[in-house]
Amino acid sequence: MRVLFLGSEESSSTSRHRAEAFRRLGHQVHHLDPLQAFAPRLAGNLGRLHYHTGYRLLRAATAAWLAAALGRESIFDVCWVDGGEMIGAEAARTLKGRCGRVILFNHDDPTGPRDWGRFATLRSAVPEYDLCAVVRPINVAEFQALGAKKVLHVFRTYDEVAHAPPIDGRPVPAAFQSDICFIGANYKGEGRDEFLAGLISRGLDVAIWGDHWERSRHWKRLERHRRGGNLSGKDYVDAIRGAKLCIGFLSKKNRDEHTTRSMEIPFAGGLLFAERTVEHKALYNEGIDAAFWSDGNECYEVATALFADGNLRESLRRSGTRRVKENQCGNENLICRLLNEKCR
Repeated sequence: MRVLFLGSEESSSTSRHRAEAFRRLGHQVHHLDPLQAFAPRLAGNLGRLHYHTGYRLLRAATAAWLAAALGRESIFDVCWVDGGEMIGAEAARTLKGRCGRVILFNHDDPTGPRDWGRFATLRSAVPEYDLCAVVRPINVAEFQALGAKKVLHVFRTYDEVAHAPPIDGRPVPAAFQSDICFIGANYKGEGRDEFLAGLISRGLDVAIWGDHWERSRHWKRLERHRRGGNLSGKDYVDAIRGAKLCIGFLSKKNRDEHTTRSMEIPFAGGLLFAERTVEHKALYNEGIDAAFWSDGNECYEVATALFADGNLRESLRRSGTRRVKENQCGNENLICRLLNEKCR
């Protein structure tokens, strides 16, 4: 199948992994990256302006760039728009003229309050897509209200190659071993820094990888626990499988019920230790496939109990890995499902 893949392979590892999954499945992929094409205009203060105003000022330029990049003869069986924040209605109509089907997959919250401004251009194009795939049940009705032809709720994904533990079972380097870890950024207003500082103050040895932690008012308490910046590749996998427990935070402002960590942690061979939600409980059996908590006190109590029972931790870890594979939440699973979905 000839696939036009529209997404940022450079700035988004999740998008890059999905493009690679298309290739692994044997599809002929032609990749276009609007964020890279407009990189000079998306830098610095001008870039922040475009981001917060939903790329409205770049809609005509993006549509013209897309038409020129495709030329007159380019015909594809399907176009997969990964993210789609810069693709407006005119650009989407150009895609429809060159592709048998046009599919949007967005794992953010483009109809939610946190990034409402950022996704203005995407929302304008929703009626043009043959199929829109979203990761929150609440997004389904919101996309339908925008005029979407068909909306499908799906879960986020792990990547079958990028997040796989090593086949040879090599030991985890000491630098990536920990009792309990969190891998991710500190976002203002989410309370992640306060939560982890609370665990540390109660004696837990938390390992933190990610960006923006130095901005926290709790930085003095967190500083010695921060192991480094954002992780990717085998370092990311090693940090997951090297931890006894891997914390999975949600973004409340993004209306999360699960995240990519919810899939990547158990697939990579870690023990998912996340906030208890309806979707987490649908994905995993609590106390069998994963461990959940509702607040800092319960998080500390459950963690302490699990540290004392290595056999239970190992059982949860192994069962979680089996369950996430059974749930078929890989990139290849997602692609096959959406390509096989009837759009009309």
